[in-house]
Order: sequence, then C-alpha cells, then structure tokens
Amino acid sequence: MRVYDKEFKEEALKLTDEIGPSAASTQLGIPTTTLYTWRSQRNQHGALAFVGSGHQRIDPKTAEWRALEKKIKELESANDILKKALAFFAESQKK
Repeated sequence: MRVYDKEFKEEALKLTDEIGPSAASTQLGIPTTTLYTWRSQRNQHGALAFVGSGHQRIDPKTAEWRALEKKIKELESANDILKKALAFFAESQKK
C-alpha cells in the first residue's frame, strides 16, 4: 500500500476538480476510487482532512499541545517525587 502525504492529496484533488476524476486518475496513476475517497474525506472533514497521513508537517497548534502535554507529565512526575521525599523526611522526623 502506497502512502501519500497531505500536500499530494490536496494537489490531486485540485487536479480532479479541474479535469475530472477519471483524467486525474490516469494522469497520476492512482485508482479513481482513491480520488473519490479523498474527495469524500475532504468534504466531510474540511481543513482537518488527511491529518496524520504521510509525512505532513505538524500544525503549530498541535505541536504546542504536544509540548504542553509533555510538560504536564514532567511536572506531575516531579510533583510525585517531591511528595515521596516529603513523606520520607516526615517519617524520619517522627523517629
């Protein structure tokens, strides 16, 4: 199975809109059904179509979300370590 990136799919759909699915299919060497599937995905999802397909560039908002989620995990981990250290030292003070 061949994987196509987002940019290729968008350009293929532009060509499909200009010359029709059959001609675009022949010109690109892609099955017509594939172009119809991509068209359906574009109509259904709009700008979010083809997310995660191929080697697309990461949307800055998505990259920011990932970075923030990573930072949250790091901070939660550090917080857990500090809680354990506090419990350890509190226990040693009781003795």
